[in-house]
Amino acid sequence: QVQLVESGGGLVQTGGSLRLSCAASGRTFSSYRMGWFRQPPGKEREFVAAITPTGTVTSYANSVKGRFTISRDNAQKLVYLQMNTLKPEDTANYYCAATNRYNNPMALATNYDYWGQGTQVTVSS
Repeated sequence: QVQLVESGGGLVQTGGSLRLSCAASGRTFSSYRMGWFRQPPGKEREFVAAITPTGTVTSYANSVKGRFTISRDNAQKLVYLQMNTLKPEDTANYYCAATNRYNNPMALATNYDYWGQGTQVTVSS
């Protein structure tokens, strides 16, 4: 079992940057695939990025590729989402997710078993 707590959200202007963090509990964090998802106002939850347990493979939604970077620190049990060149359409509640089932595709929300409460990101135009 793992518990996830996101932080780092806030209000930023278009073109700005934010770094989200996800702190995990549990002894086997290094065995979990981690993902970031987001839910814009009035829309469905959507995939943002994912990273394998060792950090060697990452995956991104086309809408954030080249602007966002996912990374992890297994020793500190942290996952990060560095968000650059933010746009108003990036406004959403951002969720951290974890799984140790390794089902594919990484972008599918139902392939994750544990979720954080979310952190709000608002990008003003």
